[in-house]
Amino acid sequence: MEHYSFLRQLADSWGLLLMFLFFAGVIAFVFRPGSKSEYERLAKIPLENGSED
Repeated sequence: MEHYSFLRQLADSWGLLLMFLFFAGVIAFVFRPGSKSEYERLAKIPLENGSED
């Protein structure tokens, strides 16, 4: 049971910290300066006429 308790405490502390840092990194990447034009271009892709008839 000692092994389980150690892993549980590790996941509760460092796991939470790592998940938060990953989340903050994703948010920083999405809202970085200069990315607005890229996301506007990507948002228009479904609205383009995709038929090549």
